[in-house]
Amino acid sequence: MAVNLKTLQDELTLLYEAKDYKALKAVLEELDAIDIADFLDELPWESFAVIFRLLPKELGHEVFIHLDTEAQEHLLNALEDPQVGELIASLYNDDLADILDELPADMVKRILRNTSSNRRKEINILLQYPEDSAGSIMTTEYMHLEQDLTIEEAFQKLRRTKAKLETIYSCYVTDRRNVLIGVITVRDIFASKADALVSDVMEEAVVSVNTHDDQEEVANLFTRYDFLAMPVTDRENRLVGIITVDDAMDVIKEEAVEDMQKMAAVMPSEEDYLTRSPFSHAKSRILWLMVLMFSGYINAFILTGFEEAFLLMPALVGYIPMLTGTGGNAGLQSSATIIRALTLEEISFRDWGRALWKEIRIGLVLGLMLGAVNCVRVYFMDGRNFPLALTVSVALLFIACSAKILGCSLPMLAKKFKLDPAVMAGPLINTLLDAITLLIYFGVSYLIIFSRM
Repeated sequence: MAVNLKTLQDELTLLYEAKDYKALKAVLEELDAIDIADFLDELPWESFAVIFRLLPKELGHEVFIHLDTEAQEHLLNALEDPQVGELIASLYNDDLADILDELPADMVKRILRNTSSNRRKEINILLQYPEDSAGSIMTTEYMHLEQDLTIEEAFQKLRRTKAKLETIYSCYVTDRRNVLIGVITVRDIFASKADALVSDVMEEAVVSVNTHDDQEEVANLFTRYDFLAMPVTDRENRLVGIITVDDAMDVIKEEAVEDMQKMAAVMPSEEDYLTRSPFSHAKSRILWLMVLMFSGYINAFILTGFEEAFLLMPALVGYIPMLTGTGGNAGLQSSATIIRALTLEEISFRDWGRALWKEIRIGLVLGLMLGAVNCVRVYFMDGRNFPLALTVSVALLFIACSAKILGCSLPMLAKKFKLDPAVMAGPLINTLLDAITLLIYFGVSYLIIFSRM
């Protein structure tokens, strides 16, 4: 049921305050789990557990997955051990591994104490994979079929399966050593003859990923092939799990948020904004601010070195903010475009030469256009001073080209050395371009203005 929570917020609150739990439960049962989780997140803790207990078990378990870490911890503290065990048993292994990775140690121990030994082994395997790897986001709950089964036997296996699986639409085919050899869909099974072998019907050209592949690269494969699920294999190509499209979408969202933080010179964090302390926020920002602050001294040093130029022609100073701002903006445009192309795998480092030549030509076009506009503006608004107008215009041409070169090269170099290209954007490029802009501006002014004095 599609709803707008804002229209229901007051109604749900009034029902709770009136203690009309029967009506409140009826309304909640009509909502999606994610909408209920959003509603619960707005409630005070004393109301939180009470309303959660009104939900049917299956819906409540689904809501639990969508709650933030603090809310999950609070709810687990409010439940008895048998209820915790029942709740944990309903979760998929990958979701449970993610939850355990965020909760404090004492809560993790309590959850594991209420989990079967076999389940604990499976969870420990998932937790041992690197944080941003395919293995860390996969689930071990999947459907696989042996290659020598008939279609009838495969169909019966699907019907007998009582385990909670994330998806059964794609069934992965393995040999006796559990090596992945193909994929078959439920549609293929229904459409094939009962006595045909799975190996005869399956698709052998199956796209898979390794447990240690980067999760961002895996997510890109989902967008490339429009998969609903993707098999994960170990180094011997044995099937160990699958990644579903919802997990891939979560990765894309996380990576986008992380890139935005890096581009704004903030250390990435998965904590909620309001739950983080001011000190935690400051800690995530201070490093880059320190680096950028000290790099700003370079600009002060450059300006001091050209003090004589200010004295001879004070009008030069007035155009510095415009030039540095234009250079920074031009660099950000290029870096954003290149980072996007790298993320979508439209280009790679071996395309650096072609991309650089394209950006240089873009810089020339933009520089000529910006220079022409400013030449006219400066000439008529600054006492018809043609040398000054020419200086600003020529400087803009070189600044635009330099900005495009820097904005193109830094992200590609970062990618080459296996760094996040987003690190090379935002304030870093702005700071570097400020220094380059000043050097170009005063260099051009000496050639055009002061060399003739």
